Amino acid sequence: MIPIIGLAAGVLLGLFLDPTVPLVLQPYLPIAVVAALDAVFGGLRARLDGIFDAKVFVISFVSNVVVAALIVFLGDQLGVGAQLSTAVVVVLGIRIFGNAAAIRRHVFRA
Repeated sequence: MIPIIGLAAGVLLGLFLDPTVPLVLQPYLPIAVVAALDAVFGGLRARLDGIFDAKVFVISFVSNVVVAALIVFLGDQLGVGAQLSTAVVVVLGIRIFGNAAAIRRHVFRA
């Protein structure tokens, strides 16, 4: 119940406070969100499989976001930021859809 309350509070705070992201960080925000979604779907899958570990989840969440942001930063420094951003989104997207399929199979037994 606590995660649902935290999510609702975060959404409401975001809607009412209308935070702005600094221009320097704007290219990294979509990649960070996709990396975070990958960790969340992986955590949900692990929970349904009965192997969830909060420590592993937190480390996975933080490391996914940091590594994805570093890859995009490196791409920006090399002048190929758009290509590496696309590559990160594709790889993480494949992982998200794989986890979503496993969750669907577990929930619907199909």
